[in-house]
Amino acid sequence: MRRFTLFSLALSLLALVWAPLASAQAINLWEEGKHYERINPAQPTTTGDKVEVVEVFSYACVHCANFDPHLEAWKKTMPANAELVLMPAAWNAPFALFARAYYTAQVLKAPAEAHQALFNALHRDRKPIRNLDDLGTFYKDFGIDPDTFVKTATSFAVETNLKRAMTMVPRYGVRGTPAMIVDGKYRFNVQSAGGSERAAMALLDFLIAKAAEERAAKGS
Repeated sequence: MRRFTLFSLALSLLALVWAPLASAQAINLWEEGKHYERINPAQPTTTGDKVEVVEVFSYACVHCANFDPHLEAWKKTMPANAELVLMPAAWNAPFALFARAYYTAQVLKAPAEAHQALFNALHRDRKPIRNLDDLGTFYKDFGIDPDTFVKTATSFAVETNLKRAMTMVPRYGVRGTPAMIVDGKYRFNVQSAGGSERAAMALLDFLIAKAAEERAAKGS
């Protein structure tokens, strides 16, 4: 009994020593230049006193379709001091079409479930959605008139949002999707985070905390 007690005491002491070391390792787990990159110069944000989290994505991207459920799950527990903004990339004709679709759906206040549904339609169900008319037909299931969708797709509001995205994505230095931008300062993706969505979400939380600390230090 005495031997067991001494052994238990030794384990407890080891735990006390290990805990700070483990915390230090966790703090130093993410390395700038390896797991994430600094955006230089930093870009302006649109979320006021909250840390801006931008996902650069495309409905045309199967990796974005795979990533989306993880991001949706993260949103349920995301820090209260952060705000998520989606920004579609428009590098080529298919990407530009679906970027226009995203902003059109925003203007017409499509229900939130339409977002995942479009990913599913393209990558799970392999539906032939190749132009604005096809998209109008798709959004009809979400209460949007197809003709209204097509007309709104070339509206001033949609064009303005699309032009901003086409300006900001290169400024962020994004070359592939999905990519995450934190407070206009930091950029990473699933691969740089370690290759798993779980690691990406952990890195995202780390960078949000880092950006919040930097804001506090500047008094912003």
